[in-house]
Amino acid sequence: MTGSQVVNRPLISITNVIWSFDQVTQQLIVLLLQRSQAPFKGTWGLPTTYLHADESADAASLRLVREKLGLSLPTFHTEQLATFTNTHRGPGERELALTYMIYLPTMPKLVPGYGAQAVDWFAICPDSKGYNLQGHGLTFVGLPETVSAATYYEDQRPFVTASGLTADHTLILRTALLRVRNRLDYAPTILLVLGSEFTLKQARELYAILLRKPLREIDNSNFRKTHVHLFTEIGLAHQHMSGRPAKVYRLKTGS
Repeated sequence: MTGSQVVNRPLISITNVIWSFDQVTQQLIVLLLQRSQAPFKGTWGLPTTYLHADESADAASLRLVREKLGLSLPTFHTEQLATFTNTHRGPGERELALTYMIYLPTMPKLVPGYGAQAVDWFAICPDSKGYNLQGHGLTFVGLPETVSAATYYEDQRPFVTASGLTADHTLILRTALLRVRNRLDYAPTILLVLGSEFTLKQARELYAILLRKPLREIDNSNFRKTHVHLFTEIGLAHQHMSGRPAKVYRLKTGS
């Protein structure tokens, strides 16, 4: 290589889709940060960090959780999602994104970390076209399922506004939502947001959100027949009211 030749190495970033569940509102929620620095200052997006030279991508994903939430998670809470390498991901220097999903059974106190001026949970709100986000007094319209990734990157202007999510995070989030939805019948790891145990009703409530259906359309008897093999029964729920307590389950290892 001559002195005039330059090796163009793109930046490598780690982006986390951090899921949890609001037990009060019965909503699936995702963590968003508001950027405090250019080129996306003021915009909201998923937690992101750059990969350090001395760490693996998995380790960087867990470091991101520690830095943004002050939590130390075991590795089984981390799940690889996808790699986003399109040359039109965003302005400025080319950046490749390695993305992960994190499942939090509790909603920790949020304090903005370095590079963020605000942080908050946003509820997943399904509609006929896909999934929208609501939180912090804001509403973000999700990317419709009919829009392919190729179409999105060809011209993002119809889908990204000045008040939209950072860079291509609307596409990353849709990818994550479709991943967890498509795996509900054989590997429903999204149920980890319900904690170490859950009732079938709680599972059905989460399924209803992801399937974009009213809860009444997910029949309890049919759900038990088709999905209980994915769970391990561990006892009965504690309750203070009279009546028969519900059975509680946990997700089977490997599901």
